Amino acid sequence: MNIKRAKNEIKNALRAYLARDEFGAYRIPPIRQRPILLMGPPGIGKTQIMEQIADETGVGLVSYTLTHHTRQSALGLPYIDHEKFGGQEYTVTAYTMSEIIASVYREVERTGVSEGILFLDEINCISETLTPMMLQFLQCKTFGNQQLPAGWVVVAAGNPPEYNKSVREFDVVTLDRVKRIDVEEDFTVWKEYAYRRGIHGAILSYLEIRRDHFYRVEATADGLQFVTARGWEDLSELMQVYETLGLPVDRQVVEQYLQLPRVASDFANYLQLYDKYKRVYRVEEILDGSWERVRASELAGAPFDEKLGVLGLLLSRLADSARETYRLDGLTDALHQDLIRIREGEKTLGTLLDDKRAALSRRRAAGSTDRDALFIASRETERLDAFRQGLSLEKIPAGCAFDYLKEKFQTDVQARADAADQTDHALTNAFAFLDEAIGDSQEMVLFATELTANYFTSWFIQNFGCEAYFAHNKRLLFDDTQKHLLEEIQQTRAAEHSNE
Repeated sequence: MNIKRAKNEIKNALRAYLARDEFGAYRIPPIRQRPILLMGPPGIGKTQIMEQIADETGVGLVSYTLTHHTRQSALGLPYIDHEKFGGQEYTVTAYTMSEIIASVYREVERTGVSEGILFLDEINCISETLTPMMLQFLQCKTFGNQQLPAGWVVVAAGNPPEYNKSVREFDVVTLDRVKRIDVEEDFTVWKEYAYRRGIHGAILSYLEIRRDHFYRVEATADGLQFVTARGWEDLSELMQVYETLGLPVDRQVVEQYLQLPRVASDFANYLQLYDKYKRVYRVEEILDGSWERVRASELAGAPFDEKLGVLGLLLSRLADSARETYRLDGLTDALHQDLIRIREGEKTLGTLLDDKRAALSRRRAAGSTDRDALFIASRETERLDAFRQGLSLEKIPAGCAFDYLKEKFQTDVQARADAADQTDHALTNAFAFLDEAIGDSQEMVLFATELTANYFTSWFIQNFGCEAYFAHNKRLLFDDTQKHLLEEIQQTRAAEHSNE
């Protein structure tokens, strides 16, 4: 199955394992709560979905990469203890608490959340001395005489043997005690995630053309050469920071992340074209409506790949604009709820600010990967602090405090409205330019379809509307035309490869 389905399966298993009956007991006894074994190629997002599941369900998460651990760190260190049997005292071997089990208890103490996920990565690449202990843990959830706390679900991940020479096969006894999920790479599913994460537009437009370069592992005389979803995401992070610093991304930089020379070289060449399209077509002018007609004429006569590259540029900027509106909308909603709580007397501004700061600290300490939620929470805390400082500096009487807060809140409401107007204008201008350049073509179908597929532009259209989008949506036959377009892309790529 793909990683999206695997994530849902794990979430469903978590809900089932943590469900309780009318007496407060787990509906599935802990002894029957099979550890989940997630098997799949490296770099397809197994670790990522664990962070997402914990964040979305509100449970704790403790992660371990088992190749970094020994038998002693898992089992604990031995020491001499004394016990009485039959009235006589004996010296016996006991063990300190397992480092892994101790980490779970620390997480419970730190967060106050008593239920969670213990994620054990690279489970089938452990050392020979650790193997018996780990198999016992999967079967009984114990290291030595120490048991994993109730309410904690074990999820283990491993790679198939063709990807790792250190892999150890599990025996039937162990496999018969786990809930196994096999995962495969899937570009379409990853693209949904990539849109939400804000993966660089050059990567998305390139992979739309070269889908066969999304995930590859090849055995060569120099060893395994590969490109993975993790590699694309990490490269995206670097590219975005390099752009802010004015640093170039050339083939040598790309090869540090895409460790398949043929793909790295091809993408580096595409980046040069992508930068050229950015300069030639002046995307910012297109989106603000000041584009020159010659730009539309140039695109009309451009090759198919160039058209897709320009569409990628437009889609990336539109997604950024819609994302900014999404964040300001979330901030406005959060501040509105805060004002309601203050008005109703549920919280004072000071106590509410303290609560928000504490919640933000916990979210950061937990390593939340939801950047939009972190942005909203950070800005909410900043605005509440600004409200508090304003009340103090301007010496607002207590009876007028709430009216002052409402007035200041209008600044945030207006910021959201301005961002929505800017995004709507950008969408309208993009459609106007493309109407001039490519009309109701297959490329226009792809553009409108990608607006629907992108999380942020789709959210914007659903919540704020866009007359230009709806007008084109009525004219274009999405299903048949898009299918034909994608087939044409694949045929074009296949023909190019056959000539290489």
